[in-house]
Amino acid sequence: MRKAAAILAAILGAAVLSGAVAQTTQPTLVPTAKFSSATLPSAPTTTQQQTVAPQLTGDDVTTWLDGYMPYAIAKGDIPGAVVVVVKDGQVLTERGFGYGDLAKKTKVDPKTTLFRPGSISKLFTWTALMQQVEQGKVDLNADVNKYIDFKIPPYDGKPVTVLNLMTHTPGFEEQVKDLISLGEKTQVPFDTLLKRWTPRRIYAPGTTPAYSNYGASLAGYIVQRTSGEPFDAYLEHHIFGPLGMAHSTFRQPLPANLKPLMAEGYVSGKDKPYGYEFVNAAPAGALAASGDDMGRFMIAHLQNGTYNGQSILQPATAQLMHSRANTPFPAGDGMAHGFYETNINGMRVIAHGGDTVAFHSDLHLFLDKNVGIFVSFNSAGKEGAAGPLRNALFENFADRYFPEAPTAIQKADPNGAKADAKKLAGVYSTTRGTRSNFLAVVDLIGQAKVGVDKDGNPLIADAKGLNGQPRKWNHIGPMLWRDADGHDLLSATVADGKATRFSYGELAPIIDYDRTPGFRSSAWILPLLYCSLAILFLTVVLWPTRLLVRRKYKAELGLTGRQLWTYRSSRIAALAILLILGGWIWAMSMLFADLGNEASLNAILLILELLSIVVFIGGFAVMCWYAYNAWRNKWRWTGKVWSVLLVIASGTILYIGLVFKLVGLATNY
Repeated sequence: MRKAAAILAAILGAAVLSGAVAQTTQPTLVPTAKFSSATLPSAPTTTQQQTVAPQLTGDDVTTWLDGYMPYAIAKGDIPGAVVVVVKDGQVLTERGFGYGDLAKKTKVDPKTTLFRPGSISKLFTWTALMQQVEQGKVDLNADVNKYIDFKIPPYDGKPVTVLNLMTHTPGFEEQVKDLISLGEKTQVPFDTLLKRWTPRRIYAPGTTPAYSNYGASLAGYIVQRTSGEPFDAYLEHHIFGPLGMAHSTFRQPLPANLKPLMAEGYVSGKDKPYGYEFVNAAPAGALAASGDDMGRFMIAHLQNGTYNGQSILQPATAQLMHSRANTPFPAGDGMAHGFYETNINGMRVIAHGGDTVAFHSDLHLFLDKNVGIFVSFNSAGKEGAAGPLRNALFENFADRYFPEAPTAIQKADPNGAKADAKKLAGVYSTTRGTRSNFLAVVDLIGQAKVGVDKDGNPLIADAKGLNGQPRKWNHIGPMLWRDADGHDLLSATVADGKATRFSYGELAPIIDYDRTPGFRSSAWILPLLYCSLAILFLTVVLWPTRLLVRRKYKAELGLTGRQLWTYRSSRIAALAILLILGGWIWAMSMLFADLGNEASLNAILLILELLSIVVFIGGFAVMCWYAYNAWRNKWRWTGKVWSVLLVIASGTILYIGLVFKLVGLATNY
C-alpha cells in the first residue's frame, strides 16, 4: 500500500511498482513511500566489523551521531530529526538535527521540540493496558467483549482476546477511512470511530499476524472503560505524570502550552508544512512527545517499569510485557506483548516503529545491555529516505557498539538450498490488507513475486538493499535464509511441498506474506490486464482515426441500422471502461497521497462504485452483443477476431472489478 499514485498507474500499463514486499515501512498508521537507497550513505555489513568495538559512552555516541546524522538528513532531504540514546538509567546523549520549522529556521531541541512518533504511541497504550492487567481489571486471555459496550463478532466460533490485540492477531482487515484528518472540524473521537463500523475479520484470531490500528484503538478503549478515565487523561495521570514527561500528550488539538513547541511535518519535496495530523484512531498513533520524554519512557521500560523512583509497572508485569507472546516462524524474531523483537548480533532487542504522513520514527530497547535508542524524522525525505535511514541507524549502532562475533555468523548451507528456494517461489499477498472493499485492488498491484536467482537462492526483486539492488540471501537452514549483507532473516512455512507463508526482517512478527490463491494471482491477471487495456485503448483511438481516413477517401463503413449502433456502442463502452479506470486511479492516488483529504473524496468514491457497476457490467454485455452481431452477420474475419478480443478485454476488467471489489457499494474502507 505504498506510493499508490505510482502503483495504481500500473493499471494503465505503466511499470508495476510492487513495493509491498520491500520492507521499508514500519508498523505504520499510513502507507509510506518507496525509496531509493542511492539517497543514503552506505551501512557497514556484518563482514566489516571492527576488531575492537568502541565503548558506548556519551562522548563517543555524540561524536558518532554528529558525524553521521547531518550528512544523512541533508542527503535524504529531511528537514529535521531527533535521536536519543539511554543506558543504565541515564541519558547518554540526546541530539537535535536540522529544523523543526524551516520557514522560521527553528532548530530541533531534543528537550522541548515535539515530534509525532506515530505507531510508537501503541507502546503507551499497551503499557496502560498492562497496568489494568496488573490491577486485575483485565484478563489477557478474556474475550474483548467482556470489557466493551459493543460487539466484536467471533470468527469460526473463536472470540478475539485481549492478547490477540497486543500481538496483532485479531484477524481484522485494514482500516483506512477516517484514520487521519487535517483540522479539528473533521476530527472523529476514537471511541466513535470504533463503534461506527468494525473491520471485516479475514483471519481466525491468533492464527495470522496482520497489523491492526483498529485493534490497538480497541485496546485503548478497554483502558478507558476499565479505568473510568478518558484515555488521554489516563495517560497523563498514570504514565506521563509519574515519568515527568511534561512535553508529551495524546490530546488533539495540542494543549496551548505545547503547541508552540511542535515541530512541523513535511511531505517529501515540499517546504510547506503538511499541517497537524489528527489521528482519529488515537490510541494507535496520536502521541506528540519530545525526544527527552521518549528517553524517560525507554529508561522506565529498561528498568522494568521504574524511573527516578517512580513506578509505572511492577517488575513482574514489565517482564511479562517484554516476554515473547508468540513466534510466527520457528526461526527469527517473535512478538512480545505489544513490543516486537528486532534481535541483532545475538542480543534480544524489543522495538516499535511508526509513521504518520509526515513523521517517521523508531524505538529499540537492547534488553541485554540496558540500552535504548529513539529516532524520529519530520519528513519521509527524498524518495522515502527516512525508511532505510532509520533501519541503517539501528544496525550501524548495534554493529558499532555490540558487534556480532565472527563465530556467531551462520555460514551459507548449500544443502537443499535450491530445492528450498523453489518451494518458496511464487506470488504472495501481505496479511495486512483489505479484501471486502475497493482497496483490495492494491493487493493486485502489490503482490510479492518470489523467484530463484542463478545461485539457487530466493530472488525478491522489490526487496532491495541499500545499494538499490535486490537483496542477496544465503541459505543457512531448512527454509531459512540470511541477508548476505545484513542481519535480516527470511523464513517460511511449508505444506504439501510448497511454502505457504513467508516473512523477513523486523516486520515478521506483525506482517507476513501468504501465497496468493490462483484466482487472485497477479502472475496471470496483470499480463491479461495489460493486453486488455491495450485492446480497449486501440479500439478507442482507432474509432475517430478510421472515421477521418474514411472521410478523406470518401469511403463507407459498410454498416447501417442495428449493426452500426452495435459498432458505436462497443466503442462507447470501451471509452467508458477506460474513463472509469482512470477515475479510480485518480481517486485512489489522491486518497493515499493525502489521507487528510479523505472526507472530500468519499462522495467521489461512492459515485465511482456506482458507475463501475453500470459500466463494467454493461460494457461486458455490450461487447458480447457486438461479438454476437459480428459472427451472426458474417463480418470480415478481422472484425470477428476483434469482437472476441473486446469480449475478453471487457470480461477481464469485469472479473478484476468483481474479485478486487471495484464493483460494489462499500462505504467503509
